[in-house]
Amino acid sequence: MKLRLLRPREFAIAIRELARLHPREAEEYLDAHHEEWEALAEADPQDAADILESIDEEAAADLIGGLDADQAAEVMEEMQDEAAADVLEELDVASAAAMLAEMDADEAADIVVHLESDAREALMQALPEAHFEDITNLLAYPADSAGGLMSTNVATLPIGLTVGEAIEALRRLHETLEDLSYVYVVDSEGRLTGVISFRELVFARPGQGLDEVMVGDPVAVRPEAGREEIADLTQRYGYFSLPVVDHRGRLLGLVSLGEAIEAVQAEASEDIASMVGAGADETLYTPIRRSIRTRLPWIALNLATAFLVAGAVSRFEPVINRVTVLAAFMPVIAGMGGNSGAQSQAVIIRAMGVQSIPAHMARRVVLREVTIGFVNGFAIGLLSGAIAAASTGQIRIGVVIGIAALTNMTVANLAGTGIPIVLDHLGLDPALASNIFLTTVTDMVGFAGFLAIASLML
Repeated sequence: MKLRLLRPREFAIAIRELARLHPREAEEYLDAHHEEWEALAEADPQDAADILESIDEEAAADLIGGLDADQAAEVMEEMQDEAAADVLEELDVASAAAMLAEMDADEAADIVVHLESDAREALMQALPEAHFEDITNLLAYPADSAGGLMSTNVATLPIGLTVGEAIEALRRLHETLEDLSYVYVVDSEGRLTGVISFRELVFARPGQGLDEVMVGDPVAVRPEAGREEIADLTQRYGYFSLPVVDHRGRLLGLVSLGEAIEAVQAEASEDIASMVGAGADETLYTPIRRSIRTRLPWIALNLATAFLVAGAVSRFEPVINRVTVLAAFMPVIAGMGGNSGAQSQAVIIRAMGVQSIPAHMARRVVLREVTIGFVNGFAIGLLSGAIAAASTGQIRIGVVIGIAALTNMTVANLAGTGIPIVLDHLGLDPALASNIFLTTVTDMVGFAGFLAIASLML
């Protein structure tokens, strides 16, 4: 492929795909064509970030180290935070600090938190004092809280201005602030008193005071607020951003809609990982040792529950030896229960991702899912029983299969709903390896329960 003959956008796509499929070739090409790399990084920082994430950290550090600090910072902001941290650790402290100094404090803090402690300390000491303080303040908050997600670059105006004066002030702010969707009005002590959209400000009469056109007492969150609360408020009121205030009402920053969306996506991905016992914050860039330490205990627990199921099944060897065809149907019953329970579990955890289920609603929710499991189990029981009876020529085996399917799917929905609710009421993450516990229940009922029914009826 003759990359130099491609148009800029086509070149960006081609080199990105080359980096994903053949990273070494992409490294060699970009090393040999540094001017093209600089042009790509300036025109398409997102594609440049994808390229750096696809190649070796040392090669990525060489490429980004050849860019101007402000240009490198734009590319770094588009990278996954952990990947960006890995690249920073390959650079000398002065170059890495120069790049961080060009980023907004919130973007820099998201990357710095993933650095090794020694590298973080050295890098922070090399930052300008004002940037050091801003990042340090942000790092004091949990990463998934409003304080950890907020940006401190906020368009603020004092309450005593007129609309005309405010617009003139915003012209000056525009040089340093990108987001002017909302303008926050503060008093002399920095307390949030109102908010006005940039559109409303432009169409207001120049002589009006800000207190006449602003929306007073706006919805705000404390820095300790979790991302579930942020997502709920953003969705409920349709805001582009939410102001963050301290206990005295002083404006600290804002959480943008983009940050809220990313927070919701992160929450969903963490729930999926937790359901199967992987680390909630584990990514492709997590160190191998840490991933092993996180996963191994849950795998060991899964092994223990598997032996528990195996022990229960072994007690029914006589009926298996007598009716060997039962062995072929055991995975069918367990699989149907597992699928049905996983559906209930997904619905419950999705609901809990926005808001915990109140105690008075728990019984209704469980009853709803058990009813669904019973009805679906009855239908699947009839179908599977008919198939089993037709294939074996024995109606009694079909009846056993049908009853077992009905039982397991009903119990599976009870477990799929009940396990997350119980974990939530105990103050634990409802997604915490709940899939492992659900699998234990559905396997136990699917295998041992099925064989117990067979022992009674055959």
